[in-house]
Amino acid sequence: MHKLSIIIITKNESENIADCINSANFADEIIVLDSKSLDDTVSISKKLGAKVFIRSWRGYGPQKNLAIKFCSGNWILSLDADERISKDLKAEIQTVLKNPEFSAYTIQRRSYFLSKFIKFSGWRSDRVLRLFINGKASYSNDRVHERLLTNEKIGFLKGHIIHYSYRNLDTVLNKINLYSHLAALDLKDKKVKGSLKKALLHGLWAFIRTYFLRLGFLDGREGFILAFSQFEHTYYKYLKRIIN
Repeated sequence: MHKLSIIIITKNESENIADCINSANFADEIIVLDSKSLDDTVSISKKLGAKVFIRSWRGYGPQKNLAIKFCSGNWILSLDADERISKDLKAEIQTVLKNPEFSAYTIQRRSYFLSKFIKFSGWRSDRVLRLFINGKASYSNDRVHERLLTNEKIGFLKGHIIHYSYRNLDTVLNKINLYSHLAALDLKDKKVKGSLKKALLHGLWAFIRTYFLRLGFLDGREGFILAFSQFEHTYYKYLKRIIN
């Protein structure tokens, strides 16, 4: 079977990192690239057997590309600290790596928002490209909403990554602020200008797309909050671009 490296980028993830690493403990190595955490993320990771490297924060895409460079496995799985590998996915990955048919694989992701797993709102068929041959894929340089890019044929796995991204409203608000800031910087790099009109119209479209077109209303209260948070993220992204 091929050697598997799992990469996890972190900053102040002491509440998440133990469960994340424990779900990934079947890998040949776990690489944690930390961005100078102020909590116990590093010590917990080392205690659980991960190889820990510390580097300054560069943005999600650049940081994941740097983590890839520390891998010795010929296959890599990228995992976020707030994600878990399900038992079904673990067994499927182990089977696939014995005789892989493709050079990269997408994985279905189930995401938790406030008090339940979201079934609609654009998250119902959330497939993410995460498993790939070392050297056959790399991340875009986006600071946020980075994409794994490859020219290889892509297969898909049936097992799930379990995503505990937004456990409470504080997390929602903090991520809106962080992600909109990073997204505004990405807009600046792409020479996209911001304006109040753009902020309002793009924000409104983000809400309509999530709540109505992607059936977010079927997710009840959480669906509305999620759609509105999409409005806020998009609105502030373009608003911050006016200032930056």
